[in-house]
Amino acid sequence: MSDQPEEPHRHYVDGEWTAGESEETFVSQNPATGETLGEFYQGTPADVERAVSAAEGAYEEWRAMSYIDRAEVLWDVYHELRDRTDELGEIVTRECGKEISEGRADVVEAAHMVEWAAGNARHPHGDVVPSEIAAKDAYMRRKPRGVVGCITPWNFPVAIPFWHMAVALVEGNTVVWKPAEQTPWCGQIVAEMMVDAGVPDGVFNVVQGFGDAGNAIVEDERVSTILFTGSAEVGHKIDEKLGGVPGRDAALEMGGKNGIVITANADLDIAVHSAVMSSFKTTGQRCVSSERLIVHTDVYDEFKERFVDLAEDVAVGDPLDEDTFMGPLIENPHRVKVEEYADLAREEGVNVLVDRTDLDADEIPDGHEDGHWVGPFVYEADPDADLRCTHEEVFGPHVGLLEYDGDIERAVEIHNDTQYGLAGAVVSEDYREINYYRDHAEVGLAYGNLPCIGAEVQLPFGGVKKSGKGSPSAREVIEAVTERTAWTLNNSKDIQMAQGLSADIKTEED
Repeated sequence: MSDQPEEPHRHYVDGEWTAGESEETFVSQNPATGETLGEFYQGTPADVERAVSAAEGAYEEWRAMSYIDRAEVLWDVYHELRDRTDELGEIVTRECGKEISEGRADVVEAAHMVEWAAGNARHPHGDVVPSEIAAKDAYMRRKPRGVVGCITPWNFPVAIPFWHMAVALVEGNTVVWKPAEQTPWCGQIVAEMMVDAGVPDGVFNVVQGFGDAGNAIVEDERVSTILFTGSAEVGHKIDEKLGGVPGRDAALEMGGKNGIVITANADLDIAVHSAVMSSFKTTGQRCVSSERLIVHTDVYDEFKERFVDLAEDVAVGDPLDEDTFMGPLIENPHRVKVEEYADLAREEGVNVLVDRTDLDADEIPDGHEDGHWVGPFVYEADPDADLRCTHEEVFGPHVGLLEYDGDIERAVEIHNDTQYGLAGAVVSEDYREINYYRDHAEVGLAYGNLPCIGAEVQLPFGGVKKSGKGSPSAREVIEAVTERTAWTLNNSKDIQMAQGLSADIKTEED
């Protein structure tokens, strides 16, 4: 993992690998086997304070470099991600448990994001804006905001850090990053890549640890911007802390209770395929996973039969096996939460169609008995009932079928009946229905005749309502990590004002 000989693995602050202020450590575990993957020093607020000081000290020199020179540093990271995709994809799978094609895709997505951010350095920046006054030039300029704090989740432990950090760095900011405590090994490797690429001391800093370290980044007034991807509970606390604070901002991408609308005009092959992908990929542990399938009564019975058949048979197993569709959940506390929501659904009186919450012993791969295993849980419920199971995010393979009768307006009404608004999809062969959904679904990410997963890095990724504020990725993250200046230059010796405002200086003698 690292060139450093000593264990546990260290933070990277101000160009040095450091044990930090505490001797406390924590371990990373393989969620499929329980195997310990590595030991890491646990960061403290004091470690964060030092990291922010380093980032603050490195800022002026880093921002003084050209876009292109800053981007050149990241091209080495891009090539390493591409050259090591298979190796790093396996590490992602071993540490966060998603099946191997998803592990590789995580690394490819990271490479795409670095490619986008670094390539953008050679693209035009700013906008020329016509002035009312012929002798004036007006245009928009951007400048970096300063120290950017990045707090990232475990389910995309390589891709999402680069969503945040690649753009922030190319735009001239310095970074303090706290990876998820469940995936510190991936964090370690990302840090090593940045070091090997020659990121200057203090420009990039990583402190491993838990919520207290993340909170210290948020609390430090020298951190101009927080980029956060994670739970709504934590994201809203960040927003409460920073909302309205002069000079500070946050871009927050949080959870969802996402839905797929399947109309009477749907191609059911597309509908079933899209629903299975959306509900069960990553074992339902994507912020964009679908937990609500809103199905028209005319196609409901056929869709239910086909979806249930696949949910009963979908392959749960060793995530390193190419034939596996669903791996384990990330950790035991999360498995307990998913089990509790299955119990809650039964208590709320839904009709359970598939219950693989407790897998049979023969479904668990040999040598994986200590993994955090769970299979699909599928039920049908009244779409108008005020049920917790149909309105609260589970973040697992927990799926409700909601039958509706009526037009696309009725379907979208049901779809929007949650506090969340991250992702969703519509399946229909009627373009009018698709366009109605496009225009009225309360989501930040919308798909037609597709699963509601699979975002591409060049598109903004964020939600509305309880699901987010801003889009901490791609072009939109530039808004969060830069300030805009509207610049106007007079090319004349005379002063002439817009809107007919007089520029004459008048005195009493006049």
